[in-house]
Amino acid sequence: MARVIRIFTVLMSASLFAIIPACGKGGAGKTKIAIVTNCTHDFWSICESGAKKAGQDFDVEVIFRQPTNMAVSDQMDIVAAFQQQGVKGMAVSVIDPKEQTADLKRIAKDIPLLTMDNDAPDTGRLCYIGIDNYEAGKAVGRLLKGAMPNGGTFGLFIGNTTSANALSRTQGVLDELAGSKDARGETMNHPNKADMKVKKFGNFLLVDGAAKTDDGKSVIAQANAEGVLGRLVDIPGDIGMVGLYAYNPPMILEAAKTTQMLSRIKIVGFDEDWETLKAINAGTVIGTVVQDPFNYGYRSVEILAANAKGDTSKITKDSIPYRVITKDGGAEQTINGLKILNLKATELETKLRADIASAKK
Repeated sequence: MARVIRIFTVLMSASLFAIIPACGKGGAGKTKIAIVTNCTHDFWSICESGAKKAGQDFDVEVIFRQPTNMAVSDQMDIVAAFQQQGVKGMAVSVIDPKEQTADLKRIAKDIPLLTMDNDAPDTGRLCYIGIDNYEAGKAVGRLLKGAMPNGGTFGLFIGNTTSANALSRTQGVLDELAGSKDARGETMNHPNKADMKVKKFGNFLLVDGAAKTDDGKSVIAQANAEGVLGRLVDIPGDIGMVGLYAYNPPMILEAAKTTQMLSRIKIVGFDEDWETLKAINAGTVIGTVVQDPFNYGYRSVEILAANAKGDTSKITKDSIPYRVITKDGGAEQTINGLKILNLKATELETKLRADIASAKK
């Protein structure tokens, strides 16, 4: 019975999507390229601008969907609907590689598939468009160490612990703090709060020994941050708060204001949320490590559009470099073979707005 209901749901979704207009105007007779994100956020709106710009440049119709919830079932219903529409290529930010690999592998035999932002390497996808999330996580760790040179207590926040980018980012942060690969940390009671379990990574104590997850829901993300800060009010020394999905840093900021701890804590973020950039410029966030969502959208459409014409030369094995954003920026660095830009928050904001505007011309 469950299988019958599932099939009916997919068919109904396909019918629904068939009558929804694409994000571009016109498009009749054009090659259709689909992009499916892992949730709804401004990060993906920037990505959509890049995809639309590529659609204009390469004369294809781009269909872009952001699931309301970070749920595998919701995402796969959209993927199935696009498959029914006969798209000639699809890029997916995979929510849970373990759960989705079998289905995506089957789909990749029918439709050229890219993974974007979140990888699932065993799906038969053409390539992955995204940063090296482990190295980017290490960059977050370096920002935290710079802000807390003597170590201290910190909370870690992310959407889930199943996606490839979540696992890699988190491990990168912890390895950088511990100074060793595949760090697992030492479980102990907090020296100043006996009823709080922590894990020690170098000179840093991770609250409850693990990242707090929120399933992509901002309300939960803020509640998680408030809960951690409420338990750290009486802890001496430096306190850090690390948010590894785009909405996490703004929610940490809100939690810090609610708990009146903004002046005490060191916030390090991930991704280029507008509020995060504003806070970096104001000095209330130390910095953030960003991807390149505009380029994710553009490159994905470029590769799939070329592939639809029999041109496989655009397929790449190279990751897209992450960038480190602070108030004052800094010189370009080469770290583990990657050329890393250290940009001012104002510089990145100007670039993002220019990129978005270019897709509207």
